[in-house]
Amino acid sequence: MRGLAQPAQMLTPELESLIARLPKAELHLHIEGSLEPELLFALAGRNGVKIPFRTVEEVRVAYRFSNLQDFLDIYYQGMAVLLTEQDFFDLTWAYLTRAKSDQVRHVEIFFDPQGHTQRGVAFDTVLSGIERALKTAEAQLGITYRLIMCFLRHLSEEEAFATLDEAMPHLARIHGVGLDSSELGHPPAKFARVFARARELGLHVVAHAGEEGPSEYVEEALDLLNVERIDHGNRALDDAALVRRIAREGLTLTVCPLSNLRLCVIGDMAQSPVARMLEQGLKATINSDDPAYFGGYVNDNYRAVAAALGLSAAQIVQLAENSFTGSFLPPEDVARHLAAVREAAR
Repeated sequence: MRGLAQPAQMLTPELESLIARLPKAELHLHIEGSLEPELLFALAGRNGVKIPFRTVEEVRVAYRFSNLQDFLDIYYQGMAVLLTEQDFFDLTWAYLTRAKSDQVRHVEIFFDPQGHTQRGVAFDTVLSGIERALKTAEAQLGITYRLIMCFLRHLSEEEAFATLDEAMPHLARIHGVGLDSSELGHPPAKFARVFARARELGLHVVAHAGEEGPSEYVEEALDLLNVERIDHGNRALDDAALVRRIAREGLTLTVCPLSNLRLCVIGDMAQSPVARMLEQGLKATINSDDPAYFGGYVNDNYRAVAAALGLSAAQIVQLAENSFTGSFLPPEDVARHLAAVREAAR
């Protein structure tokens, strides 16, 4: 532990500056969730897609949710404007330029092919547009990446297997698989076989667990999916033995504070689990999840949770360090980024 959180406070200029300059990795970002209202309108016009909004402000009003399902309903509706490789490039490039301004040096982003192939968009169209933007950002912005293909958990495991089969010709371009969408009623156990197959193929495996679902879902993700990282993981704190296990095994939790607030997983930011996770020896990280929908990119999340929880400078630095040690980068790259974090923190 590197310094206890203090009671809620306004961020000092020193902490504002620290957050702004620290190098970071983002490990929990759904690229479709970075579709800002302005780009939604632009793509709708470009592709002749009708959307049920007349203005950007109407979209922003619609981006207010009471739970995960409310969000998912409009999230999938927004996907309808994404049709061409250029659309996916523009979406991803817009996110990456924002990430660059927040000193993000490495991203491990999710994409949801099932949300597109079911609409008749070819798998390669989706992948090629996203990948081209990622490669361009690596060359021009210095942002490295890993790409994680997610299975939609409200669909069947058979459909997940079909998606994995569709991805087979492209596996050299995909680094891992994840599990997202509606958590309640869709436990990790439902996808045990397809995750076993993904591991056999040499893919990294992660899963959303413990956002709205119980701590038992986190245990299932560990025991049945053998995940290397837990996305969200809030409800793990309900089980002291599970907390000790996660700490002992050094597993990373990709926490999304503004997402938790906007989806009513927490009642206010002061209830964010980030400080408790750090204080109990858990490797928490800060991420933006679906930033266009939840009102903030990665630095916005750092600032919100740091102010609400009174995080210390040491804790903020620890969160940035965790983002790199929890990544799928090779050890030499992790060491280089950690050195940069420590230099920026001086």
